[in-house]
Amino acid sequence: MTGFVDAETRVSLLSFDDLEGWQADDHAAAFETFQNTCLDMDDPDWRAVCAYATSRPDPKAFFELLFRPVLIEDGDPMIFTGYFEPELTGSRVQTARFKYPIYAMPPEARDTKLWYSRRQILEGSMMQDRGLEIAWVDDPVELFFLQIQGSGRVNLPDGEKLRVGYAGANGHGYRSIGAELVRRGTYDPHQVSAEVIKNWVRRNPAEGRELLFHNASFVFFREVSEVPADKGPLGAMNRSVTPMRTIAVDPKHTPLGAPVWIEKAGQSPIRRLMIAQDTGSAIKGAQRADIFFGTGKEAGRAAGKLKDPGRMVVLLPIQRAYAMAPEDGL
Repeated sequence: MTGFVDAETRVSLLSFDDLEGWQADDHAAAFETFQNTCLDMDDPDWRAVCAYATSRPDPKAFFELLFRPVLIEDGDPMIFTGYFEPELTGSRVQTARFKYPIYAMPPEARDTKLWYSRRQILEGSMMQDRGLEIAWVDDPVELFFLQIQGSGRVNLPDGEKLRVGYAGANGHGYRSIGAELVRRGTYDPHQVSAEVIKNWVRRNPAEGRELLFHNASFVFFREVSEVPADKGPLGAMNRSVTPMRTIAVDPKHTPLGAPVWIEKAGQSPIRRLMIAQDTGSAIKGAQRADIFFGTGKEAGRAAGKLKDPGRMVVLLPIQRAYAMAPEDGL
């Protein structure tokens, strides 16, 4: 069944036979990740599904019995990217080495849709002498990318690991500095990755500082060290996310908590069921997803290289899936 929900969105109901690689996936791993956030979903159709999930059903049969695959398209091509949990080196106190602050959100920034820009925050005085510093780190470039990821760990001198998570932002739209380097002719699109950008900024400190200001968006953090070290960082549903089973999506098109079938093309194809447990300021559109790769530099290198086409198909409870289908398609 295929039809248009509105002028921009096309909805197609598929079968599980339409999902390339469905039979070969580890459905138990996807089911375990799904259960991490399922009980937090409030709508009646989701509550019924999640109640049944507690009865220890066969995972593959569970998804096939209670869901229908729904392809949602808005005209833009599918783009898969990756994200990860960075690890930074820092201190709870400012020192000659650790001088770049991770800020908590000022109360007044919560009360307005648009607050000061990145440049104004870092060059102005509105953050000074307010005790808003959660920690101090030694690398402003890694701190910038921590803001893009939205969560991370800070390794402290005594061996303690301080975990921080997204607390809010200044309201300015995200602007890609990678795209800006391409626009300037510094790199071709296929050359750009997080590591390439970091290295360019470090080689060109004055120009690099200005490049970072190109992204006026600024993210504030909160301490979330209550999350166990063996668990992933908190996602948008305030639950730990799972490497290679969690994706960030645009919640305007994909319900948070929904299973999503991934068919990623490129050099390393991925065919697996993931769970939409996170969001991101750069993740906009019906066919747009950010795959969570894990924690640390290795995960960061893999995530930073990913920019591939493909397809994502949302699994929705049967009643909801058919409700989205156009009447003339039934």
